[in-house]
Amino acid sequence: MRIRDTTPPPVGFQLAPMIDIVFLLLIFFLVTYQITEQEKDLNIALPSTSEGSQEARVANKIVINLSKDNVITISGQVFTREELRKTLDRIVEMAELSGKGGADRQPIRIRVDRETPSEDLLQLVDEIRRAGIWNIDFATRMPQPR
Repeated sequence: MRIRDTTPPPVGFQLAPMIDIVFLLLIFFLVTYQITEQEKDLNIALPSTSEGSQEARVANKIVINLSKDNVITISGQVFTREELRKTLDRIVEMAELSGKGGADRQPIRIRVDRETPSEDLLQLVDEIRRAGIWNIDFATRMPQPR
């Protein structure tokens, strides 16, 4: 008569699911790092407001920085007004070709220095609106407690 062993098999550590989780976390942190890098222009002192809102980030949002010296940058690249207009026209064309609501749905965030003259800001907004983009928001920061 054969005697059966009733002890359970040894428990092993499953390595494949752990590797999957590590790769997913790595991809997540790389993607979020790239999104925050676009908005990190340390030369711009954002104005403060207590009525701002924290909306969810959108993947295709374009961040335009406007310094107090009227220098326009997108992702670290400096643009003149004419270059900005051409770039915005290309963005509008691509948005309309993608079929995801057209250019009026293309989100743009403007990060403007608090010492920038309002005339420069309004000229920038006019350029964006002339291109057919209406989904514009402004980056602000929370006021410092006194």
